Amino acid sequence: MRKLKHASMMPNINTATARVLNACGIETVVPPAAGCCGAVKFHLNDQVGGLDHMRRNIDAWWPWVESGEVEAIVMNASGCGVMVKDYGHVLADDPAYASKAERISALTKDLSELLPDWVAPLRARLRKNSVASDASGAALPVLAYHPPCTLQHGQQLRGGVEQHLSQLGFSIAVAQNESHLCCGSAGTYSVLNPGLSKQLRDRKLGNLSQIAADTIVSANVGCISHLQSGTGVPVKHWIEVLDAALQPQP
Repeated sequence: MRKLKHASMMPNINTATARVLNACGIETVVPPAAGCCGAVKFHLNDQVGGLDHMRRNIDAWWPWVESGEVEAIVMNASGCGVMVKDYGHVLADDPAYASKAERISALTKDLSELLPDWVAPLRARLRKNSVASDASGAALPVLAYHPPCTLQHGQQLRGGVEQHLSQLGFSIAVAQNESHLCCGSAGTYSVLNPGLSKQLRDRKLGNLSQIAADTIVSANVGCISHLQSGTGVPVKHWIEVLDAALQPQP
């Protein structure tokens, strides 16, 4: 059983996540009292408000954690994941929440950290659904992957999405140039510094365009929204592409 983190800005990401987890025999639980991870308020230097969000989430998740009914708290937005993994540090001096926060952080995983366990159970199902081609024999979309800063730098998770989606039969690549750089979203940066943010976005899209992909994928809702604002190429969460491939072909 897994706890699924909200991604209300793009609800299809949550729906796709739940379907893929279900296909792997993993039940998702979404406590209704859980909400924003607190990162946005921290970006705006509202640390008091951010800590309030963190405590509220801990209170919402704790009954499931304390009872041992969940094995992990899964984040399908890497920006949220890097924040929740830091709860233990941020709340270390709060006597009422320090130990709980440490436990929450230890249980938190980015969705991509589950991928290694999915390869075997999903490979046969994807092969059955013709992951290499659709019903007409046309190749599935080529994927250009933008690894978010919060995933590759904040959480130090690199290469997993590309490696394991490739093992499942997908054609996926990162930009040959500057794949380590920010796309310009960076939490509230795109709102507070729109000029520089758009320059970074366009630079990132220029590098990704060299892949000549049909779809751009990423792992953070902020990156996805920001990149989509500058291109006509569909930008999706990688879990949405995996979910679509798992659905029976017409």
